[in-house]
Amino acid sequence: MSKVTESMKESIIVPVVVIEDAKDAVSTAKALLSGGISVMEITLRTAAALDSIRNVAAQCPDMTVGVGTVLDVEQAKQAVEAGAKFIVSPGFDEETVKWCLEKGIDVTPGCVTPTEIMAARKLGLRVVKFFPANVYGGLKAITNLAAPFTDMQFIPTGGVNTENIAEFVANPAIFAVGGSWVCKKADISEGNFDKIAELCREARKAAGK
Repeated sequence: MSKVTESMKESIIVPVVVIEDAKDAVSTAKALLSGGISVMEITLRTAAALDSIRNVAAQCPDMTVGVGTVLDVEQAKQAVEAGAKFIVSPGFDEETVKWCLEKGIDVTPGCVTPTEIMAARKLGLRVVKFFPANVYGGLKAITNLAAPFTDMQFIPTGGVNTENIAEFVANPAIFAVGGSWVCKKADISEGNFDKIAELCREARKAAGK
């Protein structure tokens, strides 16, 4: 395993982090670390995303910082230049995946159909994102998809929470889970970092970590 996949596997939760102000990035990273999570996916949904990645990469070496909501190669390049260690996409873009693999960057594209999973597998990937999980059938769908793809694992994002995380992680097809419930945008903006750390601890405890 790479450092990225080790961090995901050990943390079990890949927080989807939306940061409005880059000054909050390091405090958020430290809160996640305090809660037992050493990986974070900063999404490109805000103008502060790239600066946030730079701040965490430079000031928080214990955090494996990556980028989410990557839609094309150009966005992937910008994020990697900013310090992102891994790329997460909502869907499967072959050009982006190939670029990441060529550069030795961990990449997790969103794949919810057999065709998308086969395309990712053909390129050598064995872990993909399943998003939005609550729309595409959740754990039942993943279990059925895993039957023909016995060497694939999934990171469901969307609809996973502290109440149901145990059910997800008990399934061998689940590599980790993603979500923003442990670090909500409002808590970040309002500086509720102790709350974020506690939510992380509660979620990991519910997952048996």
